[in-house]
Amino acid sequence: MSLYALSKLLYELNRDDDLKHQFSEDRNALLEGRDLTEEEQQAFLEEDIGLLYVLGVNGQILMHYAALCGIEWADYLQLMRDGVKKHGQVRAGVYAMLSSPDEKITV
Repeated sequence: MSLYALSKLLYELNRDDDLKHQFSEDRNALLEGRDLTEEEQQAFLEEDIGLLYVLGVNGQILMHYAALCGIEWADYLQLMRDGVKKHGQVRAGVYAMLSSPDEKITV
């Protein structure tokens, strides 16, 4: 499952100093051999918090990635809101939205 592979990458990135170094040196190499879709790879490489959230990455994992990318807390929360507006409802994972797209978004 691709969401699992994406979440695992972000989880490991938060805990492994060697991966953090590789992240700062060559992000593309960090993605080699990982079972990620093009969209997931692009979101990772572009630090697209909103899209990663919509793809289903758990917020507890995603917030550490955002911090690694230098994104402040308030901006992180807004990026998730913006991601839902831009990319639609959360597609998978624990935050998958079951409500109508017309309902107020409260992230």
